[in-house]
Amino acid sequence: MTSTLWHVLGAGSLGSLWAARLARAGLPVRLILRDETRLQAYNAKGGLTLGEQGLRRTFDISAQTGSDPLPIERLLVACKAYDAERAVAGIASRLAPGADVLLLQNGLGSQQAVAALLSHARCTFISSTEGAYRDDDFSVVLAGKGDNWLGDVQQRPAPVWLNELAAAGIPHQWTPTILERLWRKLALNCAINPLTVLHACRNGELQAHSHAVTALCDELVTVLDRCGQPQAALGLHEEVKQVIEATAANYSSMYQDVAQGRRTEISYLLGYLCATAARHGLQAPLLNRLRQQLIEYLEAKGLSSD
Repeated sequence: MTSTLWHVLGAGSLGSLWAARLARAGLPVRLILRDETRLQAYNAKGGLTLGEQGLRRTFDISAQTGSDPLPIERLLVACKAYDAERAVAGIASRLAPGADVLLLQNGLGSQQAVAALLSHARCTFISSTEGAYRDDDFSVVLAGKGDNWLGDVQQRPAPVWLNELAAAGIPHQWTPTILERLWRKLALNCAINPLTVLHACRNGELQAHSHAVTALCDELVTVLDRCGQPQAALGLHEEVKQVIEATAANYSSMYQDVAQGRRTEISYLLGYLCATAARHGLQAPLLNRLRQQLIEYLEAKGLSSD
């Protein structure tokens, strides 16, 4: 039986990581690149390179731009949260009826926007704890083992293509409570990432600011409870402490974005959290102050604050 072609939109670190592992398993994969210039750069590179456990291997994965007419039956959307809705809108007409769309974004808000746009597709939300980084153009390195939690907010049964993730060695678990997972990761990111930017430090150095971290976690628990996510609030303080210790030598993804002059996903992290708290009649003064401090910091560096 012929496997369905995996289209991957977004050749960043996680998109490239998934594409390379799928290709390594002999599954059909095609990258969708931003424009003709990126397509030419990719073709000149000769494929997508994966670095894992000190070994590097290049995969001759085909690529196209969004304007290619080939229908799409399975799509992994791995671009940044702020690009997801626009990027998907650009290729929505290519999606076959009932197409599978996997949404691999940080934070919350972008997934719901894409799902609303694609009423004729089946959208699967993903919460990933895998670590990867690009060490060159179209070259990705697996930096840290993690997991990928997948789920369907419509509560439909697990899809058969999970078998292909298993064959590709992509760690995954199907869950009926994917929103709970995404809320939990959102809270973890909001407790750690903004502070690493404002203090210009590695994750582990936040141990010197434990009072600020604890106060943030207190407020995050209140927000999660009020927003109907009490399970996502359970043990949050302990897990934030564990993550800070386990990733002590690492720089957070938001820190790396700022350091490299890239736009952050603040609107889908603190922005989403503060807006949701407000809708539930909650003040959340610490989170709102942290968001404002981060906005001022980004603007002072000439970076986008939305």
